Amino acid sequence: MAAGGVARRRAPRTDGERGTVTAEVALVLPAVVMVLLVCCTLAAAVLGQVRCADAARAAARAAAIGEPAAVVVAVVRDLAGGDAHVTVDHDGQWVEVVVTRPLSPAVPGADGLRARAAARAWVEPGAGP
Repeated sequence: MAAGGVARRRAPRTDGERGTVTAEVALVLPAVVMVLLVCCTLAAAVLGQVRCADAARAAARAAAIGEPAAVVVAVVRDLAGGDAHVTVDHDGQWVEVVVTRPLSPAVPGADGLRARAAARAWVEPGAGP
């Protein structure tokens, strides 16, 4: 209420103000979609990185205890997925496993992005390459 107890009334909307909310939503919607795509890409990258890291650690342990190469590759494929690539390098008393895999194909624009992780483990005595 205004001074003196008189209530003010709002002026009615003019035709020039109609549709402003629709126009604002139309301007903001592409930005919201872009943020969602970025979030999906980041989530796929994090998931791929975690899967590669887990696979590399497990494969390095398997190689360190003397498991055959086929078992090491099977461990990687089981944990990182069938499209993962693995390299095993024996360097004296150490074994290093590097796992790479492409990000999820469901994420648009992430075709060339790959997750990569490496793990090293000391070769157990009596376990050969």
